[in-house]
Amino acid sequence: MESVLLSLMIIAVLGIASQWVSWRFRLPAIVVMSIAGLLAGPITGFLHPKEVFGDLFNPIISLAVAVILFEGSLNLDFREVRGLERPVLRIVTIGAFIAWILGSLAAHYVAGLSWAVAFVIGGLFIVTGPTVILPLLRQARLKPRPAAILKWEGIIVDPFGALLSVFAFEIIKFMISQKETIGSLGMFFLASLLAAFFGWLVGKGLGLMLEKGHIPEFLKSPIVFASVLACFTLSDEIYHETGLLAVTAMGITLANMHISSISEMRYFKENISVLLISTIYIMLTSALSMDVLLQIFSWKLIGYVLLMLFIVRPLSIGISTIKTDMSTKEKTLVGWIAPRGIVALTVSGYFSSVLSDAGFKGAGLLTPLTLALVFSTVCAHGFSIKWLAKKLDLSIGDEPGVLIVGGNPFTVGLAKIFQELELPTVIADSSWSHLVKARNEGVKTYRGEILSEQTEFHLDLTPYEYLIAATDLDSYNALVCTTFIPELGRNNLFQLSLRKNKAGDVDRLEHTIGGRILFKEEATWEMLNDKMEKGYVFRKTTLSDQYDFDQYLEERKEGTVLLFIHKSSRKIEFFTDESELKGDEGDLIVSLAPPEEVKAREERDKKE
Repeated sequence: MESVLLSLMIIAVLGIASQWVSWRFRLPAIVVMSIAGLLAGPITGFLHPKEVFGDLFNPIISLAVAVILFEGSLNLDFREVRGLERPVLRIVTIGAFIAWILGSLAAHYVAGLSWAVAFVIGGLFIVTGPTVILPLLRQARLKPRPAAILKWEGIIVDPFGALLSVFAFEIIKFMISQKETIGSLGMFFLASLLAAFFGWLVGKGLGLMLEKGHIPEFLKSPIVFASVLACFTLSDEIYHETGLLAVTAMGITLANMHISSISEMRYFKENISVLLISTIYIMLTSALSMDVLLQIFSWKLIGYVLLMLFIVRPLSIGISTIKTDMSTKEKTLVGWIAPRGIVALTVSGYFSSVLSDAGFKGAGLLTPLTLALVFSTVCAHGFSIKWLAKKLDLSIGDEPGVLIVGGNPFTVGLAKIFQELELPTVIADSSWSHLVKARNEGVKTYRGEILSEQTEFHLDLTPYEYLIAATDLDSYNALVCTTFIPELGRNNLFQLSLRKNKAGDVDRLEHTIGGRILFKEEATWEMLNDKMEKGYVFRKTTLSDQYDFDQYLEERKEGTVLLFIHKSSRKIEFFTDESELKGDEGDLIVSLAPPEEVKAREERDKKE
């Protein structure tokens, strides 16, 4: 028991540590996790998950994949795919079929697999699941259209890849075995339909219970979680590999019922998904043997991987998207990005043993072949997606954008400064009159309630890394910041204070509810807008060797409000009550300064 607990602890720590390293150094998370698992397992022999977990190893992996796939399918709201129905449908049908046929041919003629094994593995390798696609999309910051296409393809094709492999296997058994009949083949199709119906039924029933308030708040997440496990397990027990289809149908059903409770629980599911992805990748890679790793370097496997990367994927996307509204740039990006992940590794392990037991030639190559393709695609696509998206102008860039909620003279001036610094900026307000000044000044605006569900479909929030809630209602500002904590993180959420309240409990709530209070204690909403009326202006000052941060602080006039520092790395650091910022050479300090200070500064500059 101690070795099991110790192994679980090490796997979890390695997985989350890999996620942190990838975030800290802007590396593809899957690559870091794969390297960590290989180092801990076959290379050093430190971890032996299969020996430790025994018969529980495969069930743990399967259940984790089911939860990950369900969490991903919760994001598949049909409203998001409006305008993309044709290319998405073509890619997940015609594109998947072409990829299956071409991949199977490559597996037979290049990798040397028998026809039976080739068609099984060809079906499996059409998958580009959420375990790899979603982290890459977060990293690459793609524009909405290509991001939506890749996300929908990954989540929809993921269960169908496993099912296609099972279908190919059933066809093969039917063709070469006298025991198999047309009835057993029909059972496979019937089981698949029943799994999809069962997933829809569970999702619909659970959704209705949530809508009608039949589940208490504290039980919502546990009941949904247990329902996912039950839906997957029951379907999989009836027919192997149909469980993934069932949980996908369940997730899509719940996502399109538009239940507020599901949106609230999605953040919990995302946290669970990150933990599971991290641990499962470490388990799978550390469970491999050195013999399997050495097989990867054979010329047959390398040739097969190259064909899949540069021929099969681009051709399948190119042919399937003919006469769709996808641009050439979008086809190029989608035709390149196709990383394989957990589903491919787990299902190939299952078929490797089954086909080997059945005596099929080349079945032993399935695991090294899958690992080679997974690791190659994850590395190639993980390191290239950001660069390629920028080259094709399909990326929103690395500049940290600012979403400002509340139109008033101060926020308009602040937004103009951000625009001058070439940072994506938008002011959102539900009042048309509050946005008049912003529009007249050429500032991008969005008229609508930022807390409305519709905002997600009308305002692309991807470019914005920071949010400033600056309306004249403290409670609304706090509500906006609290709502966006899961998307942006508490450290990137700020709010102007209408007034500084020192009354006991209210003061303590500021640290847990709402965003960080911007600027210094006296810089309230009223004071800042009052200064704007008195002619205060935004001043930008660049620090240098001759003019450092300390000298800047000494020379600034009384009444100057320090706003933020635009670092030479393009990062923004806001002055708050909690922060003690220090400007360095090359940094730009932005402040709200009295008009006389700016005039004095201009005169000094003229003399110099």
